[in-house]
Amino acid sequence: MPVPVPRQRTETLAAPAPGTHGVAGDLTLLVVEDDPAGALAVPELLDAAGTRVRIRTARNLTEAERLLTDDVHCVLVDLALTDPRAATADDPLAPLRHVLRLAPRHAVLALAPSADAELAAEAVRVGAQDHLFREELDGRVLSRAIRYAVERKRADVVQVKLTESRLRAQENARLERGLLPTPLLDGSDLRFAAHYRPGRSRALLGGDFYDTVRTSDGTVHAMIGDVCGHGPDEAALGVALRIAWRALIFAGLCGDELLSTLQQVLEHERESDEIFATLCTLDIAPDGRRAGLCLAGHPSPLIARHGRAAQLLPYEDGGPALGLLPRARWPRRQVDLGASWSLLMYTDGLIEGRSAGPGSPRLGQEGMLDMINRQLAAGLRGEPLLEAAVTEVRSLNGGELTDDVAVLALERLETAAGPGVLSGPGTGTLAAERGRAWG
Repeated sequence: MPVPVPRQRTETLAAPAPGTHGVAGDLTLLVVEDDPAGALAVPELLDAAGTRVRIRTARNLTEAERLLTDDVHCVLVDLALTDPRAATADDPLAPLRHVLRLAPRHAVLALAPSADAELAAEAVRVGAQDHLFREELDGRVLSRAIRYAVERKRADVVQVKLTESRLRAQENARLERGLLPTPLLDGSDLRFAAHYRPGRSRALLGGDFYDTVRTSDGTVHAMIGDVCGHGPDEAALGVALRIAWRALIFAGLCGDELLSTLQQVLEHERESDEIFATLCTLDIAPDGRRAGLCLAGHPSPLIARHGRAAQLLPYEDGGPALGLLPRARWPRRQVDLGASWSLLMYTDGLIEGRSAGPGSPRLGQEGMLDMINRQLAAGLRGEPLLEAAVTEVRSLNGGELTDDVAVLALERLETAAGPGVLSGPGTGTLAAERGRAWG
């Protein structure tokens, strides 16, 4: 079918319509139509703004596929095209559909006679950026249509990418949320709370990890650890170590045997030999008065016994971080807890922030002890205590913390009514759903 564009080699077109100046540089148009008399014979068009539209012509879909290179900006397909590869009596838009499959990243225009206005509109509904009527086609209309089509395609591609990015972010958030631990404390009289804050932006999971479970003999096992680094690979390794720890606990391992096996897991799962992880494990006896403590390069927990200031548990017998020494040993130290106590386990993100803004010394364990004692004296317990601690650490640091932070608290109070009858403010958010919360 004829396309009435003048045949001189270079034609000057009208200036582009308002809003189309976003298309910068020369453009290339691929015309797909099979009427020799209707082909655009000129190799290029020139508009008033100096933008050249280079024209290629394909007589069939096979030739179009060969000419459809990355430098093509727009494809003009004649809906009257007859081609065995797209021929079908039931679908007059078959040529267009075929071109859309061939050119998913290109702008596409549909060319139709004005008598087929409904077909032209349907072409846009199935994927073309716009339609042109053959009887109305001239240089000005063609130039404007190409510019609009290219911009619409770019906008469509951006929107698709944004939607895909949003869906990926939602899926990642669901996955990360599912990888956070579910403490198993049914039957225990201990109260549990946790606070978790990844260092990387817009993440739910970092390289810090923790878990708490109660085994069938009544022992409560608690763990907190930290993989060096803050990215998704470190987060994945932390999840692997946490799951391995839980499986090994239920298999009956503890102390040096447990940590030696976890080191083997780390060595198999890490990406390089430079990756290591610190770890602190506690196993609290069924009566709640004694615990076994193992440290693998990790800060020692603090304990606040009833009526006494918080202090650090003994840490002189700790071993190295997991993954540093191939035949390391981690002694298990017996600790007296007493009848009523609160235990706070944490990662170094809580103590490595600044004590008074940028340039000041690190907060450190002593600074943390002072802070926690003030908050305990104010009556804070459980989740409110953990949130207040992390909030104050950020405030002292003078801005957002760059390291991951994980903090968990376990508490046992014994009164005349017996163990586990507790009072005080606060409700552990995680514990309310997954364990026994502060009352």
